Amino acid sequence: MNTVDFYIEKLKLIPHPEGGYFREVYRSEESIYQEALPKRYSGNRSFSTSIYFLLKGEQISHLHKLKSDEAWHFYDGSSIRLIIINGDGKLSEIILGREIEKGELLQYIINKSQWFCAEVVDKKSFSLIGCTVSPGFDFSDFELGKRESLVKLFPECKGLIYKFTSM
Repeated sequence: MNTVDFYIEKLKLIPHPEGGYFREVYRSEESIYQEALPKRYSGNRSFSTSIYFLLKGEQISHLHKLKSDEAWHFYDGSSIRLIIINGDGKLSEIILGREIEKGELLQYIINKSQWFCAEVVDKKSFSLIGCTVSPGFDFSDFELGKRESLVKLFPECKGLIYKFTSM
């Protein structure tokens, strides 16, 4: 059985600003010119990008959103809970994992501009996933949630916001 340390070392993962560990494994060589993209983008974007992402134990992926759709793919470890807040403040919870017979999914798409976060279901384990973004990821398209701003937008989600933000 592979362990957290095994994956961090073998996949050359480094700390991610939203929590956990990551490494970019793919960035398409071709780009989409800014003038062909929606106005929300500030420059050219790769067609697609992909990363490994790992959370261990009590680590969380803090509330954040992207300007592009993002596909999460489950690879190994514990199931992982994705929590999504849509524009109306409605919460959705998705469990990625191998237990398909229990309703877990191997893959899920998070739509652009939705706030979302994640946590490992079994806190004594880890979750290894992959994330694919198209148009490709650029840190200028990443927004980390600010606690007070999000509470003003979604007061009914205050407990969740406090748990999944650090500022």
